Order: sequence, then structure tokens, then C-alpha cells
Amino acid sequence: MAETFIDKVSVAGRYEVGSGCPLLFIAGPCVLESEDLALSVAGFLKEVADRLGIYTVFKGSFDKANRSSVSSCRGPGITEGLRILAKVKERYGFPVTTDIHEPRQAAEIAKVVDIIQIPAFLCRQTDLLLAAADTGLPVNIKKGQFMAPWDMQSAVGKVTSAGNLSVLVTERGTTFGYNNLVVDYRGMAFIRESLCPVIFDATHSVQLPGGAGTTSSGERKYVGHLARAAVAAGVDGVFLEIHPDPTRALSDGPNSLPFAEVEPLLKTLMSLKTAAGEEC
Repeated sequence: MAETFIDKVSVAGRYEVGSGCPLLFIAGPCVLESEDLALSVAGFLKEVADRLGIYTVFKGSFDKANRSSVSSCRGPGITEGLRILAKVKERYGFPVTTDIHEPRQAAEIAKVVDIIQIPAFLCRQTDLLLAAADTGLPVNIKKGQFMAPWDMQSAVGKVTSAGNLSVLVTERGTTFGYNNLVVDYRGMAFIRESLCPVIFDATHSVQLPGGAGTTSSGERKYVGHLARAAVAAGVDGVFLEIHPDPTRALSDGPNSLPFAEVEPLLKTLMSLKTAAGEEC
């Protein structure tokens, strides 16, 4: 067990995430394809969040460094990406998050974002975790597809060793043979009961890494099934990548949700959370 157990995490001084708190919803396009696309997604999320009264954080990546092919779209880069995220934040009032790949990026993105995300394949990188921790912002560590749940206590411990007690862990599936992932719901219970609040990434968990040869594919039809099971199992939040037209998305289209499927799923997830008797 980690030396420090984290029961709740505050996001932007607005949301409490953790035991006894409402469900957190982290959503957005996989990559910040353009300002127009980001604002379109954020505007849609704003309408849904206002109707449902759900805690919402906007997510978009300025650089997708971990891609199957060198020719895959990576994003606009840190300067343009932060400008877009700042505009989303200003126009729609959402807390925002993005991922970093190098320690030197942490201080710069901390000027704009409210949560720093650590990519799954980098969750063991000590310097990256310490740089994120030093910003004082909440750090959302995506559990590596190669990591056992209990091994995440070392990743969480690196952040808390720097005095930062605002840590989340996101489950996004575990490697199962070739080009496939499987979700073990026991792992989410372990993380939540032993380490810190846990988020479930429902869209990346249906990804088929490298399943289309030079790109990853995915099984979007299972997103709702896995998300409902995760909320019933007691997670503190759900992460979804969404897009107005997933067939034209520049990254992770096969496992992104179209707008039409988002609100019905969220209504069901909120009902499940209430039925579990865990809301504040």
C-alpha cells in the first residue's frame, strides 16, 4: 500500500473528486485538430454539462507523441495547443487538461491547464512525474497497459514524494495478447481503496493498438458496456474521447464516441452512480 492514501482531490477549486463525490466527466477530442473543432466539442459539452449538472473537464492533446506511424497526425504543438485550451477555458468556463511527454513541458502547461495528464506508456518516468508534481496541480496518471494495479503505488508515490497530494489514476485497459486490451475491474477497486481516486477511460479501453496496421483501431460498440460496469464498480470518474464525426477524426476515431451517444450514456452513468449510494 502507498504510504499516503488520497481520499479526495480538488480540481480548480470547483470540483471534489473521490469518495462520496459526484461523478467526474473528462472528455474531448483525442487531439486538438483545430481551434474550430475544439470549440465545437467544448460547446457541445457545455450544453450537456449544463443540462445534466455534471462535473466536466475538457481534454485535448497538443501532441500525440505515441503514434503507430511516423506519418500519423500528432497535433498543433504546445504553443498553439495551449492557446486553444485557453480559449476553451475562457469561452466555456471548463477546467482543462492535456498530457505531457517531457519534464520541461510541465511548467509551461501549468500556466493554462487545471490537471496534468501523464500518458500511460510514460507512467514510470520519474522525472516526468516529479516535474508534474512540482507544478502543484492535480496529476492524473494513466495506468500503463503493462502495469499491474498494485504497481501504480510507486507511480503515485513519486508524485506524493514531492509534496503533491492531488493524484488521480486512470485505468485504460491492460495488454491482452497482440493488438488487444482487457479491463480488470478488480484493479480499479484496488487503486480506489489503496491509493487514490480512480478514473475509467472507457474509449481507450476498447482500442485495438496497432490493430489497423499503421494505425490503431477500436471497438466503439463496447464503450457503453465497459463504462456502465466501471461506474457500477465504484469509479470516481469517466474519461471519454468524443468527436462530431469519429470517421473523420485524425486520431482514435474508431474508439471515439459521436455526439449523439454521449448524453444518453452520461444519464445512465449518473443514475448508476446514484443507485450505488455514493454521491455527496
